Amino acid sequence: MIALTKSFKYLTPFVLYLFALIAFKGTGIACWYTLLYTFFVIPFLELFIKADQKNLDEVEEALAKKNRGYDFVLYAAVVLQYYSLWIFFNAVQETNISHWDLAGRIVSMGLLCGAFGINVAHELGHRVNKFEQFLAKMLLLTSMYMHFFIEHNKGHHKHVATASDPSTAKYNQSVYAFWPQTLMGTYLSAWKIAKEELEKKGKSWFSINNEMLLFQLIQLAFVLGIYLIFGLSVALCFLIAALLGVLLLETVNYIEHYGLTRNETENHQFERVQPHHSWNSNHIIGRLMLFELSRHSDHHYLASRKYQVLRSFDNAPQMPTGYPGMILLSLAPPIWFKVMNNQMKKYKLK
Repeated sequence: MIALTKSFKYLTPFVLYLFALIAFKGTGIACWYTLLYTFFVIPFLELFIKADQKNLDEVEEALAKKNRGYDFVLYAAVVLQYYSLWIFFNAVQETNISHWDLAGRIVSMGLLCGAFGINVAHELGHRVNKFEQFLAKMLLLTSMYMHFFIEHNKGHHKHVATASDPSTAKYNQSVYAFWPQTLMGTYLSAWKIAKEELEKKGKSWFSINNEMLLFQLIQLAFVLGIYLIFGLSVALCFLIAALLGVLLLETVNYIEHYGLTRNETENHQFERVQPHHSWNSNHIIGRLMLFELSRHSDHHYLASRKYQVLRSFDNAPQMPTGYPGMILLSLAPPIWFKVMNNQMKKYKLK
């Protein structure tokens, strides 16, 4: 029972679901609670709450790995994501809703698409269990970003911190310049990876074995289903929310790898990914909110580690605050460059 309760702290991200449901049912400022909580309340609190660098000891880690409660929290996120979508579809279908309230509801769904639709899918997509991988794809469908499953695992983790990785932001590259690079780059990379895998098996790209092709058909059918059941306006609202979720995910990619590079070795290869090749954050609220995604240095160092046992490394470069605050900072490039370029000098990365 004690071991199970350890996983309860990861129920705190579901506060976002609560605020989103309030937004879908409410009016006025209530429609914006999700945004205010994510990008104002949390960044403000993390200015005063000290980062926690403590890692689990060997016994604690062994218990955490065996604790199924951590997995059930992720499974619950899948169910709640689809439930939230259903509520959202009905909420934006209302005829007497103001443009202000409609925008707040779309933004709220967009935050769910990013924080749960893609982020939890990211965690489940690294699992070897086929059921968990299926859940990852189901979540990515809610953000129309299913190709992430292919490119992230077989592209990003292989090429991170190199010029070949569209998800790694260059030094002095703004987030606004990064978005087109990563959106187009990861999509094309996923097609390339799928095509090369089929060629190795001697199969045509135009076949049921092409997972990338299947993803496009599934996503098309999903949007078509929304259109047939709820109408064009609801389908468009969903696509806008999905895009917001994708931009949130890619902004996270931006802050996680900004300016970091791996050294090239012989035969045009690169050194093994180390903790100092990703920006890390130990700020506790941001860690809990995104299921330890901010301990990104360890995730790239050993991608098979589950979120509840990710570690902090002394040699990993640290962000000055948590993810929500860093996302806000990235939207103001002059301030971002001043802060993060100084951080790079601090850690002798530039």
